[in-house]
Amino acid sequence: MGFWDTIKRALGIRPPARDVSGASDVDLDVVAEHVDRGGGPLRPLHRRLIQRDERLLPKAKPRRIFRRKRRKLMTRQEAGRLFAATLRTRDRHVRDLLCDEAQLRRLGLPLWSNEADVAEALGLPVGTLRAYSMHRDRERVVHYVTFAIPKRTGGERLIMAPKRRLREVLRKLDRLLVRKLPVSEHAHGFRPGRSVATHAAPHVGQAVVVRLDLRDFFPSVHVGRIRGLLVAYGYGYSVAATLATLMTEAPRQPVDVDGVLYHVPVGSRHCVQGAPTSPGLCNAVVLRLDRRLAGLARKLGFAYTRYADDLTFSGPDPATVAALLSWVGKIVREEGFELRREKTRVMRRGSAQRITGVTVNEGLGLSRRERRKIRAAIHELGASPDPGALARVRGRLAWAHMLNAKQAERLRLRMPTP
Repeated sequence: MGFWDTIKRALGIRPPARDVSGASDVDLDVVAEHVDRGGGPLRPLHRRLIQRDERLLPKAKPRRIFRRKRRKLMTRQEAGRLFAATLRTRDRHVRDLLCDEAQLRRLGLPLWSNEADVAEALGLPVGTLRAYSMHRDRERVVHYVTFAIPKRTGGERLIMAPKRRLREVLRKLDRLLVRKLPVSEHAHGFRPGRSVATHAAPHVGQAVVVRLDLRDFFPSVHVGRIRGLLVAYGYGYSVAATLATLMTEAPRQPVDVDGVLYHVPVGSRHCVQGAPTSPGLCNAVVLRLDRRLAGLARKLGFAYTRYADDLTFSGPDPATVAALLSWVGKIVREEGFELRREKTRVMRRGSAQRITGVTVNEGLGLSRRERRKIRAAIHELGASPDPGALARVRGRLAWAHMLNAKQAERLRLRMPTP
């Protein structure tokens, strides 16, 4: 102990508690620093403890009197994995973080301390888990099938669907982990018991409805944000990095090199549309965004809900819309997203107020134009309808019934009798 350390101890001045040995008696107010931005827990008791892996800490200076304790060394396999490109990071304060079991128990998340625990939970050998969760700059075997589907508003949407074996792994991971991650009560997309009807219900009969859209919602949730989220929720760095890589993928282009076909990444790894874990991860990452926007809406007298990348506000005073839009843009940028300004809509009571295909002027339901289309489709069925056309009409009636049972019943009365 140095001279100044002796003086500070005599005066009762002590440094803040800091756990470097993995002990569990650290003050709960100690929080993890230098983690990737991922929108972690917000309440003081939901902040993870700093617990470090001694094998990765700087070596202690030798002492003359006391013999230095010999640290346990890493195996060759552990060292090769930890310092591989998949787990590489510039932030050394994150690399050596161990898991915080107390934090994981508080949140009801599975206790996975290392990759062996994750592999056992998923029913995989550790080697297979690492093969799926390894980022390669030259991939000879791709695990995703990429195709494009047309958008309703024009253009194409890129879908990256995992192949069968990886899809089964991701579905199991979704059940074990992703569905248990904290999600805002204002999120209505990709959640059991929620739908476009519950998303639109709080906005019925309001004087003004404001609809906004996030640009590139899934690609904005990149591997670093997911890794940071899992670290903030209590997982160690190696587990968080493995899971983040497993649940993301980068867009790739085929390249022929000396007769060998490689698939080279042309962007960063991110949540892809088509993976079973992507919707739940995106909902978890935007937890802080949802809470900030809900607080802003409450302060201005608005209601707020979100369905995937669609943000909806409604309130009684159209005069506050300008202030709302200004603050929403600022908050969205601070949270690492971007608004699609061309899709922003301000709908007043005198015009049609539609949210995700649902009209909310006086009550939930389909617009008059949509109901006319269904009536025309019923009329075209005739006395002996085609089975395919009949199934499509019944599907549209079921959709109408979910939104407004009275509207659907009036349309159902026009159906031909069998």
